[in-house]
Amino acid sequence: MGISKANIIWPCLSSPILREKELVEQQQLPEDPEGEKKLIALRDQMGKFKHQKLSPIERGWSGAKFPGKSIGPPDPVGEDTSEGFNTKVLELKTVFNMKGNFGRKRRLSVLSVTGNGNGLGGFALGKGLETKIAIRKSKNRAGQKLIHVKRFNDHTVCHDFFTQFATTKIYVYRNPEGYGIVCHRAIKTICKMVCIKNLHAKIEGSKNVSKITKAFFLGLVRQKSPEEIAEEKNLHLVQFCKENNFYPTVIASPKECRKQEEIPKDEILDYKQYCFDENVVLKKKKLPPFYSTYESYEIYLRKQEKLRNQDQVRNHLISEYESDLI
Repeated sequence: MGISKANIIWPCLSSPILREKELVEQQQLPEDPEGEKKLIALRDQMGKFKHQKLSPIERGWSGAKFPGKSIGPPDPVGEDTSEGFNTKVLELKTVFNMKGNFGRKRRLSVLSVTGNGNGLGGFALGKGLETKIAIRKSKNRAGQKLIHVKRFNDHTVCHDFFTQFATTKIYVYRNPEGYGIVCHRAIKTICKMVCIKNLHAKIEGSKNVSKITKAFFLGLVRQKSPEEIAEEKNLHLVQFCKENNFYPTVIASPKECRKQEEIPKDEILDYKQYCFDENVVLKKKKLPPFYSTYESYEIYLRKQEKLRNQDQVRNHLISEYESDLI
């Protein structure tokens, strides 16, 4: 319907009536020399439906399903285009709403995230009677709700942070280059859209995709630059990293630095405790192995007692007395 040899836009047939609050009018597009061939091929395929095979890069999180799949950039609005942007689906589900007159009303809900891979990103929820309508609404709304994400050296977050939305708690850790993205697949997709390459995130509580998305974006918005942290505490911000043999490196300094006597005793100076808003990560207690109560295991421990910590003692002796042996 709406496709012919003449390349014309027909509202409600070959295009929607409204596009982002703009009324679509009938337009004559430039002639397409291969339009007739495409029309013949489209007619030949009718009645011969086959599932389209996708490459591993184009697939979603699980097979050919929509979550995790790319749906292209948001639609252009007038002269404004979305070059360099890409959108991925985070969640697609069927929702029902009970109406007094029409009974159970069925719609599709799509949550998607868009970004340009250079610090700009946004997410939105779209609903519609069909999958295509819901996807189009979601990606276009996501393109209208873009935010700028602060990044450290264009590869990771500015600092460790704690974020929460409803019953979902997320602890995000900054990591050096080469670490990768170790987190929930929804957070991993958001990081790829915003171009965060090294990050570790731990989730506590609800694993609902919508809550995870809102909590993570909330944490990204609330990030502070090193200069802002130094000015807030009126102290030097110093970095200790393994790559630099834990040599202290001053990242940011305030205009007026406090002295040791001016710092209260109950002030939080621990960096992680400050970043996590005094929240502590839940570490589950490790249960003892099932064989710990066996008599044979007690006999084994008694026999191995004389060899306990032998490797550590040997390395310590070598490091302490190696010069004497030479």
